[in-house]
Formats: sequence, C-alpha cells, structure tokens
Amino acid sequence: MIKKDKIKVLFRHRSMEMGGVEKVVLNMLNNLNREKFELTICLNINQGELRNEFPSHVRKVYIAEGKEDLSKNPLIQRLQLAIRWIKLNKARKDPSIADRILQDQFDVEIATTYSVYETVLNSSNKNSKKIAWLHSDLTLPSFNPYRDNIFNSMKQFDYIIYGSQQCKNVLEEKYPDVQFPPGKVILNAIPVEEIKEKALAFKPEFENIPTFVSVGRLDIRKGYRTLLEAHQRLLADGYAHHIYVIGNGEDYEILSKRIDELGVKKTFRLLGTLINPYPFVKNADFYIMPSESEGWPLIIAETLILQKPIVATAVGGVPEMIDHKMTGYLTEYSQEGLYHGIKEFLTNKNLVENIQMNLADIEDEFDNKKIFDAVEEIIEELARKQE
Repeated sequence: MIKKDKIKVLFRHRSMEMGGVEKVVLNMLNNLNREKFELTICLNINQGELRNEFPSHVRKVYIAEGKEDLSKNPLIQRLQLAIRWIKLNKARKDPSIADRILQDQFDVEIATTYSVYETVLNSSNKNSKKIAWLHSDLTLPSFNPYRDNIFNSMKQFDYIIYGSQQCKNVLEEKYPDVQFPPGKVILNAIPVEEIKEKALAFKPEFENIPTFVSVGRLDIRKGYRTLLEAHQRLLADGYAHHIYVIGNGEDYEILSKRIDELGVKKTFRLLGTLINPYPFVKNADFYIMPSESEGWPLIIAETLILQKPIVATAVGGVPEMIDHKMTGYLTEYSQEGLYHGIKEFLTNKNLVENIQMNLADIEDEFDNKKIFDAVEEIIEELARKQE
C-alpha cells in the first residue's frame, strides 16, 4: 500500500552538464505537481553548468563532488579524480552508499537515461516501482558493444518512457522477439515563454553574412566534424556563410585543430558552453543540426518556438518534429547531405520565406500540460500497484 501523503519519487542522473536530457529533467522537476509528489534528485556527480538550477522544493543529493569543487592544482586534482572514480565505482556496486546519503525510501525510482539504468535497478529498495527513460535509438551501430546490457536492464524495469516515437518503433521493428516492459511515448516538454524571454536577453553581433547557429555537445555523434568539412567545401565553391557552434565536449580539440588546418577560424567558430544560447538562435539567419544520431532533440523544438528555419539531419525523432520543406529542411547525415542542405538555404529564397511563414503559429503544437499529466499518471498508477 502507498502512503496516504505524497508519493515519494527519486530521479537518478549522472551529472548536469548542459544538454537536452538535463533540460528535460529540470522541466519535469519544475512542473510535476508538488502537491502530489515529494521529489528528490540524486546525482552521481555534482557537476555541470545546470547543477544549481533545481527548483527549491526539490531535494538534491549527490554521491561525489564535481570538478568545479576540486583543487585547481593539476597534481592534486588528478589524485582527487582517482579517489572520486573509486568512490563512484564502489557506489555502483554497493547501494548502501547511496542509502546513507538519501536516508529515505521511495515509492517510484526513475532512471533518466540508460547510463543510470543499473544504478536504479541496484537500489536496495526492492519494493519501489522503477521507470526507465529512453531518449536514444539503440539500433545504431555505436550501441553494438552495449546493447545487450542495456536490453537486459530495460527488461527489469516496471515501465519505460520513450522520448520519441522513432526510438520505440525501431526497437519493435528490429528486435520483435525482445520482451520489454509496458511503455509509452512521451515527448519532451518545452518551456515556451521562458525560451522566448531568454532569447531577448541580449543581441549578438553577427556580421552581415548568412549565419547558422548550432547548439550541442561536441561529441562525434553530433556530426560537427562532418559539418566542418561541408562548410569548407561551400566556401571553396563561393557560398559565403558563417557557422557558430555553442557547446563543449571531447571533440573540442579535434575540431579546433581541423579549423586551423582548413583556415576557417573566421567563419566556423566554437563559442563553448553558454547557459543562455537562445539570443544566438533568435538572431542568426538559420539553425543547423548535423547529428549522426538523436532521440527527440529539445533544441529543435526550442528553435521552432523561436521561428528559425532549420537544416537538420533526418535522424531519430527529428522527422517527427520537422515537416520537410514546410517547417524546416531535412537531409541525410553525410557531408554531401549537409552541403546541399546549407546551399539550399543560401540560394533558395522562396523556400526560406515559405518555412518562415509556416513557423508563425508553430508554438500551438506544443501542449506541455498534456505531457506532464501523462508522466504524473504513470507515476501514480505504478505507485498504486505497490504491495
């Protein structure tokens, strides 16, 4: 039997570097009914630009300190990181470590991404109902080394929330014999008014040249290496334009070196992570998303809200979000595809004007209340099933 007071819900997440999933977690914690739910977030690492953005009514705990709290001395920091790794590895195997930090029992425990599935399943609370959130297309070759383990974890959950129709459909089509728990597609909520307000915070100074902006982690699957090569080809063919990339990640050094090699430092710029990228999105001419793989990318929805024409690769849930040549332009993930997508926006004025006209009422398509209600219903139904 569940308690007569609020349902206790625990979210588990790795850390809070700027990213789409992190924004989804914050949206949920900000908007789930605080009269119904007592909410706790447990981070493996108290790290990232968004680590202090949780609402005041949500209890935050963490297992290990973030890099922000470590020594600036390289030798000492290296030692602290080694100690942190040992601590996290112990916590992964021994749930009592998290128990001592949490000091509570929960009705429902939620794994926000596949990286923390094991963490939730290893919970010492065997009576709690457990939800897995899936934002990725697990059929992609990059998941080959991990897929079996992820599938084995998914099978042990009570419920799965899929972040896009595509990531659910491809599993059913490619792995029809795998028996997953009950699940439902729930798209990510978009804080429409907040985005529009943040977009007015300042006005970036762009040169009078067609400008594309992109926001994402500098990870090989985000496609920025391929975009850079397409950019250089377009310049060589006489199509002047600039690209600003907002984000950070392990590809930063690789991209920086290649930018130097291609001699495009003035036209392809890495701006690093920005807490508020929306003024850049709003004031650019176009948005571009060159990803090799995606789930249901929040930044695409946010860019649609700002009524900015988008060139995007037709991967994951992106085709669910963009109507080709109507509300954006979809292309294949390849250097050739990105080349022609950018070229189309630079040369086809009628296409761009038509897309801008179709974006005028786009925000009417985002029904946040329906999204939060659906998540609340799932949590309540699972909590009622507790013995």
